[in-house]
Amino acid sequence: MSRWWPALTGVVASVALLVQLVLTGDLSMLVLAVGFLVLAWWLSPLNGRRGPRHADVDARRDDFPVVIYWRPGCVYCLRLRGALGKDRDKATWVSIWADEEAAAFVRSINDGNETVPTVRIGEQVHTNPEPDLVRAALR
Repeated sequence: MSRWWPALTGVVASVALLVQLVLTGDLSMLVLAVGFLVLAWWLSPLNGRRGPRHADVDARRDDFPVVIYWRPGCVYCLRLRGALGKDRDKATWVSIWADEEAAAFVRSINDGNETVPTVRIGEQVHTNPEPDLVRAALR
């Protein structure tokens, strides 16, 4: 449930703003409500469910040389994704909120914490690495 609270908060805020829109007729409430819905989706554990699973990338390491474990709403993951630019699509992104095995792997690396981004480059694992290190591995 703890992974759902940010998304649920965004949905509740959107509903409250829509009620305010109906009561006051202020259209700016609609813009804010849509903004909160977008934020709720971005923070939702459902965001990222379509990606590969940890078991798949772990079993076929040669096919997935760079694996980035991330979670929706993580600003450090967003920073890494942006810094990689067009190279970001060369990496394999695994959401730890969509895959419990991936979350367990990240916890095993980071002393029980779900610290992301955690990046596996070959056999080495890096926690919150510099984008240059990841970019060099992708090229």
